[in-house]
Amino acid sequence: MMKPKELFERRRQRVRTRLRATSNGRPRLSVFRSSKHIYAQVIDDAQGLTLTAASSVDKELRGQLKTGADIEAAKAVGTLVAQRALAKGVSIVVFDRGGYIYHGRVKALADAAREAGLAF
Repeated sequence: MMKPKELFERRRQRVRTRLRATSNGRPRLSVFRSSKHIYAQVIDDAQGLTLTAASSVDKELRGQLKTGADIEAAKAVGTLVAQRALAKGVSIVVFDRGGYIYHGRVKALADAAREAGLAF
């Protein structure tokens, strides 16, 4: 029987493989969720570069948020990463949820990024 971490890694690799096949060169909006914070990056896999990033530990957000582990923090991070991506000229991305279920904080981050102008 596989351990939960191993199952998560398999799920994450499965999602990433499907994204690579369908991305058509678009940058990837990757989400990492910990128990205390949430992080998002826009990554160009062709060049191997992180174009922009935002997290609930950023100085801009730290004072505004009660905690980095709730839906409000995810919405703030989604909005911030979208604004930074648009400033860099990136408007279309593919969403990489990692091994996480598209629900709760992950969904809130995605919805906020869409509302702020990112298309995926």
